[in-house]
Amino acid sequence: MTNRILLVDNEDDNNIVFKMALEDGGFKVDVYNDSLLALSNFKDDLYDLVILDINIPKMNGYDLYKEIRKIDNKVKVCFLSASEIYNKNLQKVSPPSDVKCFISKPIQMNDLVRIVKTELNN
Repeated sequence: MTNRILLVDNEDDNNIVFKMALEDGGFKVDVYNDSLLALSNFKDDLYDLVILDINIPKMNGYDLYKEIRKIDNKVKVCFLSASEIYNKNLQKVSPPSDVKCFISKPIQMNDLVRIVKTELNN
């Protein structure tokens, strides 16, 4: 059975490259560049892994994670970011303590596929 991945990144170039690399790695990938649209289409037990960019408009990756967890508390999650995230008071926001998978951008595509395979096998 092919693992299904949800990827949410507001940068279309990243979405295209990441999707191609992950599909070449044998995964089925759904991509959204809008966090609210991704959430509205998220279904329980549909995905094996969710990859969330942290700095996305409308709803940041951490908040989207919290909403996804209300729908499916079993799906594995990786955060994706090129930087730290800060709230409107310019205080650093810490990631949820139960997520241990972080992917730093930029990343080589073979490393992305390797990290995803490792996470899915944990």
